[in-house]
Amino acid sequence: MTKTQTATTGFVASAALSTALQQVLVDLIALQLQAKNAHWNVTGAGFRSVHLLLDEVVDTVSGFADDVAERMRALHATPDGRPGTVDASRQIGDLPAGEQRVPTVLTTMTELVVNAVEGVRTVHDAVDAEDPTTADLLHAVIQGLEEKAWMLRSENADH
Repeated sequence: MTKTQTATTGFVASAALSTALQQVLVDLIALQLQAKNAHWNVTGAGFRSVHLLLDEVVDTVSGFADDVAERMRALHATPDGRPGTVDASRQIGDLPAGEQRVPTVLTTMTELVVNAVEGVRTVHDAVDAEDPTTADLLHAVIQGLEEKAWMLRSENADH
């Protein structure tokens, strides 16, 4: 058995764990940017509540991105949140450009959040096998994002 933890370094993430967390990170950063863009460009009936809900999404996702990046550093991995890296490796889609009506924003943002959740679920089991503590962080990300998806879907029920 290979020892993955020492008194001087603590637990050190494998390359696979680092790669998995990096993918989660870039998708969270991309989702945060998409939500902020939607926040700025949403129009129509229900604007104010959706505008505020999107700020909640931004805040939640930003917190999760920070948690994942800091967990990576604690495991001696180097997070890369540079715009070029995020754009080149994200696995979630894009919002359409320009102003968007409330129903379109809600539907598209729900899809983007669900895509991010799917990405976390894809890496979860491998992360859990190597580091259950980090898997706990991923559980929180999944739970929080699924709650935001539910809120976005619910807000869209009347449109």
